[in-house]
Amino acid sequence: MNPERLMQVLLAPIVSEKSTMLADKNNQVGFRVIQDATKPEIKAAVELMFKVEVESVQVLNQKGKAKRSGRFLGRRSNVRKAYVCLKPGQEINFAETR
Repeated sequence: MNPERLMQVLLAPIVSEKSTMLADKNNQVGFRVIQDATKPEIKAAVELMFKVEVESVQVLNQKGKAKRSGRFLGRRSNVRKAYVCLKPGQEINFAETR
């Protein structure tokens, strides 16, 4: 896979109560990814950027909410999320990866 493409696959980590619980309980980390990312690309990107071993990847597409501002209707953009399950003993520390 193309290293330039892999560096663009991951957009941001998901930081929420749910993602913290998954990290503690199941050794999973959540990421926002680009819309056309595949599971093998996400796995390769995480392994390349964070130097960890990935066991599996689950992907979900979240539709953007319909919002209004006064009389105008708008829509938030759709989001693709990936939950990456790390192999036992592996850990991602976002404070050190700068």
